[in-house]
Amino acid sequence: MLETLANIGIVFDAQCDYPLALEYYLQALTINQELGLHNSIAHVYGSIGNVYNSLSDYSQALEYFRKSLVISLENDRKDTIARTYNNIGLVYYFLADYQLALDYFMKALAVNEALGRKDGIADNYGNIGIVYDCLEEHDKAIEYYQRSLQLSTENGRRISVANSLGNIGTVYTNLSDYTSALEYCNRALALNTELDRKDGITINLMTIGTLYGTNTFDIYDAELAEENLLRALSISEEIGALHIKYEIQKELSKLYEQKGDILKAFMHFKLYHDTEKIVQNEEAARQSKQLEHRRKIEESERDRQVKLARFQEQEKILHNILPTRIADRLVRGEKTIADLHENVSIFFSDIVEFTKLSHKVSAQELVAMLNSIFSQFDRLVLKHGLVKIKTIGDAYMAVCGAPMHVENHAERMALFALDVAELISNYQTESGDNINIRIGLHSGSVVAGIIGENIYAYDMWGDAVNIAARMESHGEAGKIHVSEEFMQAIIGACRDLSISSLKSLKFKERGKMEIKGKGLMKTYFLEKLP
Repeated sequence: MLETLANIGIVFDAQCDYPLALEYYLQALTINQELGLHNSIAHVYGSIGNVYNSLSDYSQALEYFRKSLVISLENDRKDTIARTYNNIGLVYYFLADYQLALDYFMKALAVNEALGRKDGIADNYGNIGIVYDCLEEHDKAIEYYQRSLQLSTENGRRISVANSLGNIGTVYTNLSDYTSALEYCNRALALNTELDRKDGITINLMTIGTLYGTNTFDIYDAELAEENLLRALSISEEIGALHIKYEIQKELSKLYEQKGDILKAFMHFKLYHDTEKIVQNEEAARQSKQLEHRRKIEESERDRQVKLARFQEQEKILHNILPTRIADRLVRGEKTIADLHENVSIFFSDIVEFTKLSHKVSAQELVAMLNSIFSQFDRLVLKHGLVKIKTIGDAYMAVCGAPMHVENHAERMALFALDVAELISNYQTESGDNINIRIGLHSGSVVAGIIGENIYAYDMWGDAVNIAARMESHGEAGKIHVSEEFMQAIIGACRDLSISSLKSLKFKERGKMEIKGKGLMKTYFLEKLP
């Protein structure tokens, strides 16, 4: 679907239907952002930048090109970096900021040279040549055009060859080296004729006609000038290139004036002005259409931003209530999340005589107390690399080893439980009352997953959960009650992973006791050695 949306955008872009192109690009962008596909986001940013460039909305074009560049640099996507540098250079060229244009074309060239991308290098050479020509550094312009010509010839890129030949001819014209200018323009004309590129043919014929019509040229030839300019005029009318046509009419008017044919000179001068007005009116209409495009584009962008903001807020909420990996899977579109985890450690705690305590304080004080205690638990969860599962009333449940497997899950859980016990031993309510908790720990396998449709919850089920809860309910105030399986998990992990934590831990045997649903179980109290 993503590729289809982007391709539809490309089609509308090629047809100059910019609002529809933007609509599909923005749809593709939103989905890519939701899925976190950074490289695709950078690519779509570049496509949107090109549309704004076509609309002459250079500030927006630069904004999107820079967004693409940031992501590409972060992900070291050198091909996209080179293309984006080049695109930014084109924007500055259209803005007539030639020095900045040159800087970005040079950056693009450096990256393409490092990648060995000859086509990209040839294009960069051509663009650098154009800038040097605008800066009237004609020698450098010819140097880079020649480099582009050589590479394009080697790679068989005939259109680029024709463009380079024509550009070199233009520079030689500016240098008044009419012989060299005529040579390169004739070569460009021959190749464009082979390729049937009528726009290129028209420009080449106009330049050649202008050269022959220059009376300071050694081989000034008014007849050849007229022949080439009339051919150029005919083709410009055929392809509807009015912006070239009026320039040709202007040159014809000058030529006929030189020849003393005042009638034809006047006729073409009038046609030149009439065509110029049409071009100006078309330009005004184009600008009006651009404004309409921009209005529609801005509406699409506002809609997209609203949708994205809503999604980002939803994503933020998901990450606040669910483990990061689980939230990411939901964002990617997984409908059912259910996993078996063979080795985890589970924590349950419960405040001793909470009901009695709740009758002694106000509702506000009770909620504030629970919030204070559980917020500190949450920080310890992060410290030891656990995952909070839920709170139910005054009970707190956490796990280590899910949703991401952790080898030393039991050791981490033991250290967390000891920190919790120490925290509560020093805790007093606002009224000065001490509180106490029971803690239960067990290690085993669980099934974990997401339940709910609109309100999600990450939960887990299985014997390991039930036994951990029994360890807590059968425990004693202020103590950490653990199963034999938990103790063995710690001993095994510390031995296998060469962990020294075991030296600071003590397991005090409690003996066998009846555990509801499990029968007799051997259990222990976990303590910290002084």
